Amino acid sequence: MQNQNLSFINKIIDSDIFFSFKKSPTAIISSLILLIIFFCSFFVEIIAPYNPFDPSSLSLMDAFTPPSWSEGGTRNFLLGTDGQGRDMLSTILYGSRISLIVGFSAILFSLTLGVTLGLTAGYFGGRYEMFVMRITDVQLTIPSILMALLVDGIARGIISRELHDQMAIYVLIFAIGISEWPQFARVSRAATLVEKNKDYVSASTIIGVSNLMIMLRHILPNILRPILVIGTIGLALAIIAESTLSFLGVGVPPTTPSLGTLIRIGNDFLFSGEWWITFFPAIFLVLLAFSINLLGDWMRDTLNPKLK
Repeated sequence: MQNQNLSFINKIIDSDIFFSFKKSPTAIISSLILLIIFFCSFFVEIIAPYNPFDPSSLSLMDAFTPPSWSEGGTRNFLLGTDGQGRDMLSTILYGSRISLIVGFSAILFSLTLGVTLGLTAGYFGGRYEMFVMRITDVQLTIPSILMALLVDGIARGIISRELHDQMAIYVLIFAIGISEWPQFARVSRAATLVEKNKDYVSASTIIGVSNLMIMLRHILPNILRPILVIGTIGLALAIIAESTLSFLGVGVPPTTPSLGTLIRIGNDFLFSGEWWITFFPAIFLVLLAFSINLLGDWMRDTLNPKLK
């Protein structure tokens, strides 16, 4: 078993993708930034100096404390505090975890739905393909943020406010995911149309392999490259969409703030001199999205054989 693991690691090290990664400073730096952000976000209970959601650790006397290097700042709060006396660094780390969870879950949902519809539409064709692609075309004419607002509005009209607050994260994941699936459907359908006409698919059909097994074991692995690239870039878009919805007040409730909620709360104090309350969450969001986009651009250039 150990020899198999070593062989797998050696294959990764000797692969063209890893060689391209080592030669790309942009990919290395963006990956390091993302690893640090992911580690700090998901182990925030250990890393964060304070728990900003523990009322016993908060003091209104610490409210609106500026960053430590500014006049009136203190070393106890490196990035200052907000209007409730919460440490901004700890609040950003806790909020980024919510944004990452929503972003990853939403893009996984949209990827699964889009690839399933695109793969089956490209493989079976006919009226089913026409029906799926017409729905895709119609939804592509609607901006993703408006679709997410529509879904959230319908959810608020169906369920009570208390229940919506409890299910806010799940509603947000569904709203973002259902608005992002068309791009995955179009790419997977186009790639499937190319793959299904190749000899290995015809050979599998002749020997009696089922359609489901052909799609899952033969076609799907061969169309994953462009899908993974779109998924990486889509992750940044999903995080930005979550932050936008939370900034508009239709995302997660203030009791479990994400980066968008923190920016919205800090925006109220922006012109009164407490600039750090909205500045640092905004910079953190930009850094996160920018790093994901840079990594997605590298994956696109590396996995696209036409660019080699």
